Amino acid sequence: MSSSVRSAARVPAQTDSHATIPAPETPETVETEKNVRRRAGGFRYLLGRKAKGDGGDHAPWRSLRYRSMRWWSVANLVSNAGTWMQLTVQNLLVLQLTGSAAATGLSLSVQAGPGLVMGLFGGAAVDRWPRKLTAGLSQAVLGLVAFTTAALVAAGQLNYGLLMALAAVTGLVATVDGPATALLGNDLVRREDVPSAIAVGSLVHSVGRLGGTALAGIAVGFLGTGAAYAANGVSFLFVAAVIPFLRPVSEALRAPAKSSEATGKAVEAVGAPEEEIGDRARDGLAFFMRRPRLVALAAITGLSAIFGRNYQLTLAVLVTGPLAAGAGAFGTVSSVLAAGGIVGAILAARLRNPSVKLVGALAAAGALLQVFAGLSPSLIVLLVLVLPMSVVESVSDTAGTTVLQTDPPANMRGRVLGVWRSASTVWGLVAPPLLGLLMEVAGARGALVAGGLIIAVAIGAGALLRSRRQITWLAPAPAPALAADYRSVA
Repeated sequence: MSSSVRSAARVPAQTDSHATIPAPETPETVETEKNVRRRAGGFRYLLGRKAKGDGGDHAPWRSLRYRSMRWWSVANLVSNAGTWMQLTVQNLLVLQLTGSAAATGLSLSVQAGPGLVMGLFGGAAVDRWPRKLTAGLSQAVLGLVAFTTAALVAAGQLNYGLLMALAAVTGLVATVDGPATALLGNDLVRREDVPSAIAVGSLVHSVGRLGGTALAGIAVGFLGTGAAYAANGVSFLFVAAVIPFLRPVSEALRAPAKSSEATGKAVEAVGAPEEEIGDRARDGLAFFMRRPRLVALAAITGLSAIFGRNYQLTLAVLVTGPLAAGAGAFGTVSSVLAAGGIVGAILAARLRNPSVKLVGALAAAGALLQVFAGLSPSLIVLLVLVLPMSVVESVSDTAGTTVLQTDPPANMRGRVLGVWRSASTVWGLVAPPLLGLLMEVAGARGALVAGGLIIAVAIGAGALLRSRRQITWLAPAPAPALAADYRSVA
């Protein structure tokens, strides 16, 4: 890996239409580009091959050719399994301490609360501090919290108040850990391989969730609830131990590519070069709100989260109600949804430079499939529809995450993810009660149909409005020294 990093440092950064004339391509730079790909990892030909035509590599597992990314994926698998062990046992522990289902929900809200209030500040910390150090320390602190909980359980000293305090600390540390670990994973691969890295992370999360919930039952059955917390603590320490050995690719190879959306008359100015962007937390919110692409992405994702995606609620009522099937049938539907998510993640891993247009088109397609799912006359028809619905939405999620994590300048990405964390906490809190009210008024079918139509119509209206607004935002031509800091996107 070290030889590839040294070679990558000599590759000139890409520039856009506002930039000065790029350095001429020489045999040395061509050879350097080849060497970077050849030396990125040892499983090149086992994991895929280049796509024909454009010479680009679309193999879904291409991010795993980077040695550091392979180690990072293993660490994330261990960490996800430990996290789901703890989450599964935490609900059981609250019930044991209080006997109240409402208290269980409150514990989850207490853990999610810091993301709403402190998300932007956590992202600012990630932008300000060295990323590997930030991720390593946050993982170590989360491990310490897990070990503390395990010790209190073993000593019989844990009460509901202490558990809530520990949950709040976990949520607070997660406001830093979330963006730090996400961006660190992206730093391990080239920019065009980020979709593959995100998709691999999604698969790791799914596998870790399945394994963690299963291991939680075994741990509780043989060793007690404290064992799950201790195992999660070990998983955090494992990640913290791996981080110092990770080798990010050079900054030149992580530079954002010019978006394919930056064509036509409507062109969005990027803003200021990195040197002129403030380092305060609120500057991240200001940057986000001035970025039409990010605002559009937030609107699409928020609508989808509120009026769709809550299938554990809507489809459960549809299957057991209008379709008159049992809990086992809903289990089958859930399995099909999970399988579609995995297939979608694999397909999304073949993306290279996804756009907000693609995210919107896929979200609208998923919403229309949701409408048809709500009109399903039988369980068989529903199963046929939920598979492509889950596939499309999984691809849309991966494409959106890629845009979110690669569109901002490198020194602004933590704060952008902090803004996103706060926003996602809001719609995560708003969606269940609003959707429940819609189901009370219109029933399960009506909620699915109305929700899908709201999403599709809103996205269509936004696309139509954008096509009619022929507004060009002009950015001043940068000085040659700052050319690499500008890029044109729409």
